[in-house]
Amino acid sequence: MRIVFAGTPEFAAQHLQALLDANRQVVAVYTQPDRPAGRGQKLMPSPVKQLAQSRGIPVFQPSTLRAPEAQAELAALQADLMVVVAYGLILPQAVLDLPRLGCINSHASLLPRWRGAAPIQRAIEAGDSESGVTVMQMEAGLDTGPMLLKVTTPISAIDTGGSLHDRLATLGAQALVEAVAALEAGTLVGEVQDDALATYAHKLNKEEARLDWTRPAVELERRVRAFHPWPICHAGLDDATLKVHAARAAAGQGTPGQILEASREGLEVACGEGSLLLTRLQMPGGKPLDFGDLFNSRREQFAPGKVLV
Repeated sequence: MRIVFAGTPEFAAQHLQALLDANRQVVAVYTQPDRPAGRGQKLMPSPVKQLAQSRGIPVFQPSTLRAPEAQAELAALQADLMVVVAYGLILPQAVLDLPRLGCINSHASLLPRWRGAAPIQRAIEAGDSESGVTVMQMEAGLDTGPMLLKVTTPISAIDTGGSLHDRLATLGAQALVEAVAALEAGTLVGEVQDDALATYAHKLNKEEARLDWTRPAVELERRVRAFHPWPICHAGLDDATLKVHAARAAAGQGTPGQILEASREGLEVACGEGSLLLTRLQMPGGKPLDFGDLFNSRREQFAPGKVLV
């Protein structure tokens, strides 16, 4: 079976690696154009491109798949199946119709919950008890196609966006290999999604990572975990921006944003309900540190009564 793979980040690269390890014939890879990264803003290939090049697989990087020439290029590959994982480009109907078996997608949520760009983080932020990966047949709508295969995993009280991402990448890659084999054998039956149960996982942005101390502590604790390792929650103290790498909810009471206590255990800040104990912080220009390591040299800066904004 001739497979064209479309994906961009590390999550997608793990899926591509699984297909290659299963000795699937990947005839071409589509990925986003190289992007500037790092301090020097040097153009960097995506993880999927790096893997494809290391295995000698042809790489295509169109800025859109709506152009007739891009569609003709794809049609010439005569793919039986197109596998799409976190690609980042919309596939128009003309592209979805090209492969003999259509296009399938590995999406990091239990559809129809959390369609959209940031399903991993939104599941943690919302307090969901479980997450997973859904392999689905693609159609023109956003993550709306028939569900072919699902795998689930619990979301623990210490899971972060990073830890859940890594677990789902492994689970999704295994599920994809299984789904491709079943699709080839003709044993997969799609389950139509119930649109009434759908929720939308909005793309993350740095602005919403600023902690709103009027919110309940349990909400802020989940957001700190969900937004790690990016965009990382933060708050202002005096003229400094503190990045919050870890925190846990506590039972303190006070004016939202007010420092209630500072100790080697953490920096306790009052919230709309309860309090948040900040246990790992990053000061401007510094590295992430446990609060106990910051506390001794900065007692005055973290004095009770001061207010974070």
